[in-house]
Amino acid sequence: MIEKLQNQQTIIVSAHRGWKFAYPENTLLAFQRAMELGADMLEFDLRFSKDRVIMVIHDETVDRTTDGSGKVSDYTMEELKQLDAGGWFGKVYEGLKIPTLVELCELLAAYPHVLLNVEIKPSPDAKEVADAAVSILRERGILSNCVFTSFDAEVIAHLHDWYQCKTQGFPGELMSNYVDGPDGTLSKMWAVGISMKLLTPQLVQEYRERGILPWCYSPDDEQQVYYALGCGSSLMTVNNPLPAMQIRERMNQ
Repeated sequence: MIEKLQNQQTIIVSAHRGWKFAYPENTLLAFQRAMELGADMLEFDLRFSKDRVIMVIHDETVDRTTDGSGKVSDYTMEELKQLDAGGWFGKVYEGLKIPTLVELCELLAAYPHVLLNVEIKPSPDAKEVADAAVSILRERGILSNCVFTSFDAEVIAHLHDWYQCKTQGFPGELMSNYVDGPDGTLSKMWAVGISMKLLTPQLVQEYRERGILPWCYSPDDEQQVYYALGCGSSLMTVNNPLPAMQIRERMNQ
């Protein structure tokens, strides 16, 4: 199914940390609502807990998105599960928890056609997180639905070289451990994520000429969606899926 992304004839909507605009990010509720809305892909972030369970959380610390404080890696999975991961977004969401990757996979079982953009966050054990994630996703039968993302070029190379996974990198100035040259990081990238601040038709064309799919983030209003389309980028990682989906519906009428 992932190959359909190579021949983008319409807008492909990737929900950034789930439906982040309307629900607490990286929670099962945010992912559920994005899939119910009809998102083509989910983007989410992975880190290890202290006891090396893969947790779905963006930040290095729990401070911003829970009622706790400190590094994710200083908490066991059970300790992380005691934290409230929804109340910061609104009282109605109190009681939501940080999901594990296994829990997210269980939710995904009802949505077999949803693609996944799996971001491995930079950390000293990022390659080990990647290894464990590949193992879980393969065991669940959904590895072929995945593109792996990282701002660490060594992680991109690891996933490409060891597992032949499809990967999304970023413009070189945004990545750590980036290697220049024809056999460097670009040769390991299947797609590139371009921020709206950097997105231009020229940059999109440069990546297309290298055989790299030019994706963008995060066009969250109609003007930005039309700009992205005008630049030639039709896979959009968005905080709010509604503008892109509404424009796609009008285009397909």
